[in-house]
Amino acid sequence: MQPNYAVDMRLNIRTPMRDGVDLSSDIYLPKASGRFPTVLMRTPYDNNTPLMIEKAMRLANTGYACVIQDVRGRWDSDGVHYALFGHGPDGFDTQEWIGQQEWSDGKIGMAGGSYLGWVQWQSAPHRSQHLTCIAPRVMCGDLYSGLIHPGGAFQLNVALTWGMRTNGRTAQSIEYHNWTEAFRSIPLIDMDQQAGRTLQFWRDWVTHTEYNAYWDEVNVENKWGEIAAPALIMGGWYDLYSHNTFINFNGLRLHGRTPEARQSQLIVGPWPHALSVSTKTGDIDFGANSLYDLEDLELRWFDYWLRGIDNGIVGEAPLRLFIMGINEWRDEREWPLARTDWQKWYLHSAGNANSLLGDGSLSPEEPSDEPADHFVYDPDFPVQTAGGNNCCSPDIVPWGPYDQRDVEMRGDVLCYTSEPLAADLEVTGPIKAVLYAATDGLDTDWTAKLVDVSTSGYAKNLCDGIVRARYREGFTAPKLLQPDQTYQYEIDLAVTGNVFQKGHRIRIEVSSSNFPRFDRNHNTGNDLGTDTEMRSAQQTVQHSRAHPSHVLLPVIPRQ
Repeated sequence: MQPNYAVDMRLNIRTPMRDGVDLSSDIYLPKASGRFPTVLMRTPYDNNTPLMIEKAMRLANTGYACVIQDVRGRWDSDGVHYALFGHGPDGFDTQEWIGQQEWSDGKIGMAGGSYLGWVQWQSAPHRSQHLTCIAPRVMCGDLYSGLIHPGGAFQLNVALTWGMRTNGRTAQSIEYHNWTEAFRSIPLIDMDQQAGRTLQFWRDWVTHTEYNAYWDEVNVENKWGEIAAPALIMGGWYDLYSHNTFINFNGLRLHGRTPEARQSQLIVGPWPHALSVSTKTGDIDFGANSLYDLEDLELRWFDYWLRGIDNGIVGEAPLRLFIMGINEWRDEREWPLARTDWQKWYLHSAGNANSLLGDGSLSPEEPSDEPADHFVYDPDFPVQTAGGNNCCSPDIVPWGPYDQRDVEMRGDVLCYTSEPLAADLEVTGPIKAVLYAATDGLDTDWTAKLVDVSTSGYAKNLCDGIVRARYREGFTAPKLLQPDQTYQYEIDLAVTGNVFQKGHRIRIEVSSSNFPRFDRNHNTGNDLGTDTEMRSAQQTVQHSRAHPSHVLLPVIPRQ
C-alpha cells in the first residue's frame, strides 16, 4: 500500500546551469524526514499548469520528490529558447543539482511526453550518476527523420502550428490564424512570416533540408550505447511518432550501455499523440478495453527502479500491443515479431487504377506485363490530409482514423484493393511500400497509405508515408531525377497492429501529396525552401514483371 504524505511546495527555485543561466524549478516534497527518490519533468509548456501540479502532488503523496522545471528561455527560466536544441547539458546539470540536495536520495527518474520525452532522450546519453530510469512518451530520437523531414519531405503542419504556438517565452495563440491560407503561401522559408511571426528555428529547419551536422548534434539514435538508464516507452498507433517508439525500444533493448537499459519496455495502444485519454480516436471507438492506466504503469516503473520494490514489472513481457480490428491487448517479446510472415502484395491494374472507381487491385500474385498507371500531380491542387499520424492541432489537421473515400475519389489517387478476405488476416509490424515510378520532372514526391476497407465500404486509414524523390538514395546528398526514367522508391509507411477481418479488403493508395501534413513538392528540382515556381508533374507507376511494385506486409499467423 502506497503512503499518503502531505506535500511541501517550493516554487521558483533557481537552478544554476554551467553557463551561469538559472532555470526555474518548482519542487514538491513529502512532508516527512529523510531523503526521497526524485521524478524530474522538464517542460517548455509552463511548470505551473494544473495537470503538472496534480501529477507532482500525487507523486509527493506517495513518497517521491518531484521537480518540474521550465526549460531554458521559457516561462520563469532565464536564457534564450531555441526549440528542441540544447537540452542535453541542461538536463544533466539539473540532475547533478538534484542529487546534491538534502531531500534527494540520489536516484532520479524522468517523466513526460512529447517535448517532455525529448528532453529525457537528450539528457540520457550524458549519463548523470543520478539518472536511474526514464519514462518518455510519444517522442522520436532523431529530429530529422522523426519530426521535421520524414522521408525527406517537410512535415509542414506540425512544424508551423506547433512552432507558432511554442515560439517566445510563453504560449502563443494560433486559433485565429487562417491556416488554409498560411499553409499555401510560398516560398516555404517565409511561411512563418506569412502566418505572423518570424521563427529562427523554422528558418533553420527549412534551410537544413539534408541530414547534416545540425541534425546529428541532437540525434539520439547514434547514441544508444551511451544510455545506461532503462526506459518505459509509451506510444500510439496513430501518434506522430508511432514508428519511432519502436526504434527507441529496439535501440535500448539491443544496444543499451547497461543490462538495466536493455530491460526497457514499450506499450502501444490505438491512440493519437494524447495517448489514453478517450476510447475514441478519429472516427473509431476502440472500446473501454483500449484505455490503459499509464500513470499507474509509470508508478510501478518508478517504484521498481527508484525504490527497489520487487513488483514484478521487469519480469513482464517487454512489449505490450493493442491489436486493432479485434481490439485486444497482447504481450510480445520483440519487434518485429519473430513469427512474422513477410508477404509481398503486388499492385495490379489494366492501366486505370485512378480513384476507388478504377481497376486497381492488390494480391500476393506477381504482376504480369501490365500497363502502367498514370496521373497528374498538380501542387496547386494537392491531395488533402484526412486524419492519420498528425500532431498537434487536431482542430486544424485531424488525427486518427477517418473514412478515406473522399480522398480516394480523386483521379490523382491510385487505389489498389484486394478481394474480400476469406479469413481474418493480422498485419502487425513495420510497413513498407516499394514503387517503381517515373515523373517528367527533376523531382517529385511519392506517397502511400495502408487502408482497411470494411464490408460497408468504410475505408479506415492505418498508416502512411512519403518519400521525396531527390532523397531516394539517402538524406545526406540529394540527387535529382532524369525525367521519365523509372526509379525504385521505398516508402516507409510506419507501423500498425491490425486484424483485417473476414470480408474486409486491403487497400493501398498511391499519390504524390498529403497536404498540409507535408509540404508540397513543386516538381521543379529547385531549392525546396526558396522555390516560388510550380509545375504539374506527369506521374507513372509501374507494375510489371520487370517493375513489380508492391507493399511488404508483416502477416502474423493466427493461432
